[in-house]
Amino acid sequence: MPGGRQGGRRRSRLRLSNIYAFKCRKSSFQEDHSQIGGPGFSRVVYCNEPNSPASERRNYAGNYVRSTKYTPASFVPKSLFEQFRRVANFYFLVTGILSLTALSPYGAVSALLPLGFVILVSMVKEGIEDWGRKRQDIEVNNRRVKVHDGSGAFRQESEGPRRERSVPAGGVEGAQGRRYSESRERRVFPCGSSASFVELRGLDLLRGDDESRRRDESESEAGIRGDVVGVARRLRLQGTKAVVRCEDPNADLYTFVGTLHLEEQRLPLSIQQLLLRDSKLRNTEYVYGAVVFTGHDTKVIQNSTDPPSKRSRIERKMDKIIYMMFFVVFLMSFIGSIIFGVETREDRMRAGGRTERWYLKPDDADIFFDPEKAPIAAILHFFTAVMLYSYFIPISLYVSIEIVKVLQSVFINNDILMYYEETDKPAHARTSNLNEELGMVDTILSDKTGTLTCNSMEFIKCSIAGTAYGRGITEVERSMAMRSGGAALVGDDLDVVVDRSAPKIKGFNFQDERVMKGNWVKQGEAAVLQKFFRLLAVCHTAIPEIDEATGSISYEAESPDEAAFVVAARELGFEFFSRTQNGISFRELDLATGQKVERVYRLLNVLEFNSARKRMSVIVRDEDGKLLLLSKGADNVMFERLAKNGRKFEEKTREHVNEYADAGLRTLILAYREVDENEYIEFSKSFNEAKNSVTADRESLIDEITDQMERDLILLGATAVEDKLQNGVPDCIDKLAQAGIKIWVLTGDKMETAINIGFACSLLRQEMKQIIINLEMPHIKALEKAGEKDAIEQASRESVVKQMEEGKALITGSSGSHEAFALIIDGKSLTYALEDGFKKQFLDLATGCASVICCRSSPKQKALVTRLVKTGTGKTTLAIGDGANDVGMLQEADIGVGISGVEGMQAVMSSDIAIAQFRYLERLLLVHGHWCYSRISSMICYFFYKNITFGVTVFLYEAYTSFSAQPAYNDWFLSLFNVFFSSLPVIALGVFDQDVSSRYCYKFPLLYQEGVQNLLFSWKRIIGWMFNGLITALTIFFICKESQEHQLYNPNGKTAGREILGGTMYTCIVWVVNLQMALAISYFTWVQHIVIWGSVALWYIFLMIYGAMGPSFSTDAYKVFLETLAPAPSYWLTTLFVMIFALIPYFVFKSIQMRFFPGYHQMIQWIRYEGHSNDPEFVEMVRQRSIRPTTVGFTARRAASVRRSGRFHDQLKKNFIAF
Repeated sequence: MPGGRQGGRRRSRLRLSNIYAFKCRKSSFQEDHSQIGGPGFSRVVYCNEPNSPASERRNYAGNYVRSTKYTPASFVPKSLFEQFRRVANFYFLVTGILSLTALSPYGAVSALLPLGFVILVSMVKEGIEDWGRKRQDIEVNNRRVKVHDGSGAFRQESEGPRRERSVPAGGVEGAQGRRYSESRERRVFPCGSSASFVELRGLDLLRGDDESRRRDESESEAGIRGDVVGVARRLRLQGTKAVVRCEDPNADLYTFVGTLHLEEQRLPLSIQQLLLRDSKLRNTEYVYGAVVFTGHDTKVIQNSTDPPSKRSRIERKMDKIIYMMFFVVFLMSFIGSIIFGVETREDRMRAGGRTERWYLKPDDADIFFDPEKAPIAAILHFFTAVMLYSYFIPISLYVSIEIVKVLQSVFINNDILMYYEETDKPAHARTSNLNEELGMVDTILSDKTGTLTCNSMEFIKCSIAGTAYGRGITEVERSMAMRSGGAALVGDDLDVVVDRSAPKIKGFNFQDERVMKGNWVKQGEAAVLQKFFRLLAVCHTAIPEIDEATGSISYEAESPDEAAFVVAARELGFEFFSRTQNGISFRELDLATGQKVERVYRLLNVLEFNSARKRMSVIVRDEDGKLLLLSKGADNVMFERLAKNGRKFEEKTREHVNEYADAGLRTLILAYREVDENEYIEFSKSFNEAKNSVTADRESLIDEITDQMERDLILLGATAVEDKLQNGVPDCIDKLAQAGIKIWVLTGDKMETAINIGFACSLLRQEMKQIIINLEMPHIKALEKAGEKDAIEQASRESVVKQMEEGKALITGSSGSHEAFALIIDGKSLTYALEDGFKKQFLDLATGCASVICCRSSPKQKALVTRLVKTGTGKTTLAIGDGANDVGMLQEADIGVGISGVEGMQAVMSSDIAIAQFRYLERLLLVHGHWCYSRISSMICYFFYKNITFGVTVFLYEAYTSFSAQPAYNDWFLSLFNVFFSSLPVIALGVFDQDVSSRYCYKFPLLYQEGVQNLLFSWKRIIGWMFNGLITALTIFFICKESQEHQLYNPNGKTAGREILGGTMYTCIVWVVNLQMALAISYFTWVQHIVIWGSVALWYIFLMIYGAMGPSFSTDAYKVFLETLAPAPSYWLTTLFVMIFALIPYFVFKSIQMRFFPGYHQMIQWIRYEGHSNDPEFVEMVRQRSIRPTTVGFTARRAASVRRSGRFHDQLKKNFIAF
């Protein structure tokens, strides 16, 4: 990772974490520590002597990591196994092996060579994909690291530092600031003058959240750290020996149990002393680390799991068609074998000593055609027929689809309209297996923060000492004002409208002259305002960065919220500018002197935020020696922690917080208290003991101790930040809704915030009836106060079930009307709704609503809801999110779409498709999704059409020859049909065809429902194409046979033999299937012309070249074209008549369908080709099919308004007539 900045400031936020310093002091070991050395805790690492005999005997894994699917040794056998797992390929392998026996109706080479070609292409594709992974491994394994060389110094880069792959367990590394602590996991000695920070890149890839953590060193801990550093400096690591005894490699990222034996000291180790793989060091000069886990033993690698295997519905259905074709092949073989056995048995000696089928030479046959061995002959004929009819199965189907999907993915990746210039992020199809599934999505399950919204917070309002500050109007407020006729909803000062289109300062959009520019000192509660702003400047884990060129300060924080708070403090006059291990420095306006002064608060403890605590606090000592606890957190946990004398502003603050939530803002409560010295000493002792314990309940012990400290707080006020909607979200949702796609929002936000965001992005509208399910019932609250757990659970379950029943009854009662419903449910209620006995009831209720919003949802609940929708509806689901808490639902959904935003890369790494903005989902689904679905569907249907056409002619000819297993065509004609003469046009269809243009996909979004309802790959359409193939085959065979059966073929008086009939039929098939492709294509490009007419030309070229070879190789095709077919006019006339008569049924059917029974895409094609684009009535009629009263989006909202207006005028008319 580059050390310095690039382009001045770094635009992307970084995930940060400081390293808890190793606490080099004697600690009493808990009983659990006795497990060291036992099962699961047997790892022993000899630090600074990795090559000692004791270390070598351990034989730990090396540091070489491999993420490839194959190795050079396993590539061939493993990839062959992967290819032959496909039943079609295995079938062709069996028939290829059988072709080596006397049962084969054709040569072995002609059977095995096409199979080998198809397998080779697939293996090359696999190899190219795996080589990409191999290159990443090479880059990782060849990173250069600095390792202690035993002489007390670390080798510099100029001296050729060791490569990462060669670093053993026990080796001591040095890492400088701004460098990745390359990919081992190690025990760390941080050194330098400032707090130690680490960007956990590897951990972020696992979590993917935006949670940067700073692990600070308290005052006492810093001194202890100095002892360790002193040892390191004094000995300069030369001759230093230490032994780490710890747990065996495991996947638990949050615990580590071990002991360090150093100079007769035995010290406890926990996760705070372990630096995980791929961490990035920041804000400190260097660290020493002893490697504990290497390579695949590291926790991060142990947590790496392959993404779930996903297959599209079309691919699964295609497997069923393949199985059906197998059944047809075996049935035809069975019936043909029975007929052949009967014919053979009845072929007795006739008068004159000859059999009726004398030309088959039964006297010379061992078994075949021998009337005395008819049953055995029938059995052997069955195997021969299975090989002969194998051409019903398209050998190149799988590899052709793989090629097409890869090329489709290239188009998606290079679509300039899905490229986000601001972050230089194009769309990225991480897997090509699900392209067509993008055109079949029925339900979208979306995260809110960072997905619908920007996750770029702006400080816009605050409440301090019961007074609301901030004059800005949010997007949600504007939406609410429109719903309420323009009335302002928050405070009395909203008459001043702030232009929010381009805020000057990132993270700060606050305007209020009462507190800006130092005017806060003139307020009546100036002391409270000062404490409020100090808390913003001190209570955080941000890191300041000073631009050396301009002197300006920027911040890197654990979340956008926290960055906005620090920026707000700076803009309001409290500028945080420095952080050390033990202190936070900021500048503020002194109330007494009116001058800017620098203050330094000694940082004693950071009580970190987590999802269970919902708050974070710091304990600091100010310049007067006072101990202060500064805390901020969610309202539902902070208000209950206030002291009786700290609730002075509670009522007003609650009002403001509720108003802020209504406005779609995220709120936090700020409070503080002074801490007694004795109390802090007791707390510090207990807190350090809990942190140093190695028991399983260590975290719960810490939570208990911090819970007691964070009590009796004095309320200061509340903050409100806005997470703005991403650009284009309302328009995108409107188009998706018009396409008939259902949209669910799964968020961890409060219900009020989620509802108002729903209104802002048109997921909700005013006339919608909201079905709200929550547990805010008086009797449940009373039970919660009483603490009766079982009673609470029972009452909650009954309440949720009752509310679901009432909601379902409401929907059922309004059936037939234009009323739309929205379901809104909170996380507690969702827990009971997802239980086995009630989840079907919940799904029935939810699917009856136009919009569903699940609030306060946990990551697990998101995944469970996604699974319920996927399995319960049987329709395609798409989940979209940007954070680690969305990974579960991304992997659970049929398609996972990751937003490559500011929440890290975990969601993207776990997704199938990555895009930079939610609005790109519109083009991804309505355009690329529809095109891919239409192309793949038509491609597969056409594949089976051409193979049935070809296979049926083979079957008819064998039936014509009394099932004698005689193929109609030359061996190489049989083998190359699917590989060369008919495959390229179908690949071009799958890559380039467009039934309608992208402009019409946007204009008529209901076109997307063809994929949702699977109209283009229904059994009706599949059977229709197969029937078309049957009709075509019958036409080709009987016209060719009858035209040549009773006439002389040339002037020499020769009649047509098998080679002439076979050559004529084959020519007709090549022409007809390629012309059929030309009729089926909706969008011609030069590529289609080349491959269609080129395939026909290739047949004639092949026939001439192959026929010119010796008879021993070309057999019955020897000069058949130049000397027999080409000179004969009947050959050309037969080909012409066959083309006309074979294509007439399809042409007539399509003409009738287009004229009288057009599909939706055909109606749009009429608009394009027949000039209806100038007929506004026709266009509007087609478009109106996209707008339904029960959908969401601003178009539906507008249509509902028109309906209301129409009903109003109808009622006026009725009243007038009655009058």
